[in-house]
Formats: sequence, C-alpha cells, structure tokens
Amino acid sequence: MQFAKRLEPLQFNVFADMDRAKAQARAAGQNVIDLSLGSSDLPAAAHITDAIAHSLSDTSTHGYLLFNGTKSFREAAAIWYEQKFGIAVNPETEVLPLIGSQEGTAHLPLAVLNPGDFALLLDPGYPSHAGGVHLAGGQIYPMPILAENAFLPIFEDIPTAVLAHSKMMVLSYPHNPTTAIAPVAFFEKAVAFCREHQLVLVHDFPYVDLVFDDRNSLIEAESGNEEEYRKLMAPSIFQADRDKSVAIEFFTLSKSYSMGGFRVGYAIGNSELIAALRQVKAAVDFNQYRGILNGAIAALTGPQDTVRTSVETFRKRRDAFVNALQGIGWQVPVPPATMYVWAKLPEPWAQDSVKFCTQLVQSTGVAASPGAGFGKSGEGYVRFALVESPAILEAAVRKIAEFLN
Repeated sequence: MQFAKRLEPLQFNVFADMDRAKAQARAAGQNVIDLSLGSSDLPAAAHITDAIAHSLSDTSTHGYLLFNGTKSFREAAAIWYEQKFGIAVNPETEVLPLIGSQEGTAHLPLAVLNPGDFALLLDPGYPSHAGGVHLAGGQIYPMPILAENAFLPIFEDIPTAVLAHSKMMVLSYPHNPTTAIAPVAFFEKAVAFCREHQLVLVHDFPYVDLVFDDRNSLIEAESGNEEEYRKLMAPSIFQADRDKSVAIEFFTLSKSYSMGGFRVGYAIGNSELIAALRQVKAAVDFNQYRGILNGAIAALTGPQDTVRTSVETFRKRRDAFVNALQGIGWQVPVPPATMYVWAKLPEPWAQDSVKFCTQLVQSTGVAASPGAGFGKSGEGYVRFALVESPAILEAAVRKIAEFLN
C-alpha cells in the first residue's frame, strides 16, 4: 500500500519509541519504574466518578451528543474560568468541549493553516503541537527556548521571511517539558506581537493548577485578596488578551482532576476561532458520552480540595526526587510547576538523550523521556515524570546512581 506523505513527519514519536524500549526491558526481566509518561497515577475524586456512574442508568445519556447538548458543561467551564481568572466568558460563543486539550492543538491547525503556512512552535515542546501542523500541510518554525532565557522564546529572532508566511504561534506555560512558568508581562508581549503580525495565538494550558508556590503565601492569598491569589497562579493568556482579540486557550481535566483516561477538556477564546474549530470537530466526531461531561461538571463545580491535595502530592514527590538526585551529585533545578523534572544530562550522554534513556531502561528498568523527542533544543536533557510515590522515586534514583557509576 502507498500512504499519504503527511504521515512521514509523524514517524518519530518519543512516547512510541520509549514504549518499545520499555517492552524490551520487561521481556528481559526488568521491573520497570515508568517515569516516561505524564499520566497521573492519582484517582479521580469520588464525586466525579459518582456523577459518571449515576449517568449510566439514565438511558437518555446513551445517544449521540451534539453541541447544544453540551450547554451545561460549557456553562460550568465558563463559570470556572471567570471564578479563577476574573474574566467573563460567553458559554455559547467562546467555549467548545474537546476530547482533551490535545484534540484542540491537533485540530486547530486544520482551521487556520493553508498548505505551506508557518506555525511558530516552542522548541522543545509537546509533540502533538507539531503533529497537528504536519497534518494540516503547514511548516514549522521552531522557537528555541533556553535556560539562559528562562525557557521563553525570543520573538525578535524570528526571521522576517518566516513571519511573512506565518499564521499561528503556539505557547504552553507552565511548560512541558521544561517546567517553566511565563509571567503575564511575557504574555502581553506575545499578544502584541501576534496582533502586529496577524497571528493566531494558541495557548495550551494543561498545568494551570500544578504550580508549587510557597504554600503559606497561597493559603493567605486564598483567604484574602483575590488579585493577590491570582498573582500566585499560572497566568492565563486572557490576562493579556482580555478582549479575546487573537487568542484561544486549551484546558484539560487530565492533570488538575486526574481524569486523563476520560479524555475531556475544552477551548476558551476568540469566538471566530471557536467557531472554526467547531467546524473541524463536526467533521471528525460528535462529543464524549454525556456521562463523562456530567463527571466533568462535577469536577469544575464541586469541591476543589482534591486539586490542592494533588498539587501537594506532586510537590512532595518533586522534593523527594530532586533531593535524591542532588544527593548522588546530579544537580538539577527545582521545578516551579508541572509533574516533571527537566534535567541536564551528564557526560557522556550530554548530546545523546535517546541513548541515555534506552540504556537506562535496559540496564535498570527506570524509564524516562529523552529530551530530543521534544525538539532539537531539548537534546542534552531528560524528562522524568513524577508519577510514583516518593519511596519509588528514591528507589529509581538509587538505580540511576548505579547506572551512572
């Protein structure tokens, strides 16, 4: 068979490659500690799963679910957003349910790009951002993000010739894989840049809640001034684009609410962008099972203490893992957000992250993600996902120490 050329750039996938390496390690008898995939091991809260379970016996939920049937979910998403960021959202024209935020980042290029148009993407960045551009026939201009620039792109470095044929820019902070947070001032600069160059500004925002600010400051802010509380949170793009002139933002319930397997998220943004993405979505699928949206409504409108508990759980894991790495002489920065540790590789693997991760899992059973899989500028790094208990993370570091020695 002969397949479409658009599949060619999709052949290299960091997660698929590591899956093969993990399978080989298991076949060789290794007990794999899998820190390669950012899939939360924490359970969804009981009030969420109860809402889904109660839906199962309601036969009215068993049919196709069209856009108008998602109104309650869209209203819950709009209220959640307004309460969190203080910015009003119209649930009829500015919210669209998604099968996870990855659906949004993969499908939006089909609505924005013509073949040959450029998309400006972070390098390193999440692989699905590039996949959607390839499927749309677009070209990618990687914006390098480096430690010396706080892992923020330098817009002035983008060539004029590229900008002339660019249609969209994709940002994502808190950032996977580097764990960096972007301040509102950076977003203001990004919005102004996109307005000037007539670019659609896409912000992928799955780690909105997974920020490890000082706990006491956060508690004080929660019980006091709302504006002070928001300063401690990861900012939304609409704190810089309040009239939603150029931007769209993608959320998922996978991280904050441990609902990765339920595949539910949503887009908020410019009404024209929402309408265009809705057209693409209508050609591809209907929506999730209504019961899943009922669970998502329960998550967004119900008690939020489980979110705070999850954040504290990942904070403890981060501290245990970073302290253990530093204890064996591997100096890594303390991540300010997300569920990852982004570590610069020691010699002799400083420029061969794939070899490091392959040999590590084969020798020790510890699986991680090679930085090269996230883009050229990710080479020289490795990403560890904090998806195990502190005790297992510390055991993984002991195995890493044996490997390094």
